[in-house]
Amino acid sequence: MTERKKERIYTEGEIAMRLKTLPDWSFADGHICRTYATRGWKATLMVVNTIGHLAEAAWHHPDLALSYGSVTVKLMNHDAEGITDKDFELAGKIEDVVTWQPGAEEASALTGPPENKRILIKISQP
Repeated sequence: MTERKKERIYTEGEIAMRLKTLPDWSFADGHICRTYATRGWKATLMVVNTIGHLAEAAWHHPDLALSYGSVTVKLMNHDAEGITDKDFELAGKIEDVVTWQPGAEEASALTGPPENKRILIKISQP
């Protein structure tokens, strides 16, 4: 049996610094957390399935809470009993994929559906 390398657990101060790169995420009750507002039940299920796929591929599983119009993600490394690099890396990947909006990049050929057909998350535009 191979021995697992002990993972470094971040302090609350270090977590606060790292969360500056994930501004919509917060630290509460020992987890890094984010709630995504969706456009309804179908969008909620799509977001949950997307996060589930990413988590399974990474073999690092968040706690998820869902309702009709939102998904809350809570990450904490259960083996290490704290916040580790795995949590920040998965949070970043989730953020990139779930908040991606086709057509947001000017040079993108992927425009996505018309505005009135978009079903995923509600993004506030600056």
